[in-house]
Amino acid sequence: MTRLRGRRLSILALGVLVLAATGARAQHSGHGAAAPGADAPPRAGRTYTMEELHAAGGVPRGWKFTLPAGDPAKGRELFRELECGTCHALEGLSAPPSAGDAAHTGPELTGMGNHHPAEYFAESILAPNAVILAGPGFTGPDGRSIMPSYGDSLSVTQLIDLVAFLTSLTGDEGHVHGAAALEQTTGDYRIRLVYAGGGHAGHGAPSGAAGGHLQVFVADRQSGEPVPYLPVSATLRGEGMKPRVLKLLPMVDAQGFHYGVDVRIPDATDKVVVSIGRTTMRVMSPAARRFTKAVTVEFEWEGP
Repeated sequence: MTRLRGRRLSILALGVLVLAATGARAQHSGHGAAAPGADAPPRAGRTYTMEELHAAGGVPRGWKFTLPAGDPAKGRELFRELECGTCHALEGLSAPPSAGDAAHTGPELTGMGNHHPAEYFAESILAPNAVILAGPGFTGPDGRSIMPSYGDSLSVTQLIDLVAFLTSLTGDEGHVHGAAALEQTTGDYRIRLVYAGGGHAGHGAPSGAAGGHLQVFVADRQSGEPVPYLPVSATLRGEGMKPRVLKLLPMVDAQGFHYGVDVRIPDATDKVVVSIGRTTMRVMSPAARRFTKAVTVEFEWEGP
């Protein structure tokens, strides 16, 4: 793939530091190769089958990593600039890679944003051999990932934006927003907002949903684990429309535990405000002061 030129901030050391500090050991459904010219290839992590990965919730067990929200639109342009479409097919943005060129054919990315959280994609870009997925399009003859590392090619901002674009790939690849997953971190929580609208509902849209399904994934900022027993609501706001408050209920689907509601989001909506009250469960020491403060997060919204 073509690498960016000009001034850049290397994130290889940052990536190693973050991954070591958080214990992250994951890679997106995919790929990675040792850096050209390296004296000795880095030690590969455990090899997983796709079934094992999804059985554990889409990431390896014990995986932890936190990444701030980025700009999907800028990430989309970076995807083009890096010529990622020469290896990864993506509906509406790139043609399938040349048939028979196994050395440069990675997995298709259409709808991939529903399969893994943001940090999982980030590690696959920084350290693609941290987790090896067995099968064509993932590993080469040496048993290692075929994806090169971009740890020395992207600035921190570029990495975050590229990951934001990848997480937006939820099945409606013609649009960056709307069906995209939006994420913010505040207080004790990491909050991810996902909406599957009518006509193109993908993962997360229950059968028979009237218009669509709004999901709010609330995870512990430190551990990454889902946080239950929270009062969660979402307020839809927009110019010329009366604010609409939605009560979200705890639910479980193929993506795991979340707070959700069946709803069609009006076209006039330009903000979705998520409010989380203090937990209704007993919080024991040494976490006695956590999950007790109400938080509000505002997401800019652009309909699909």
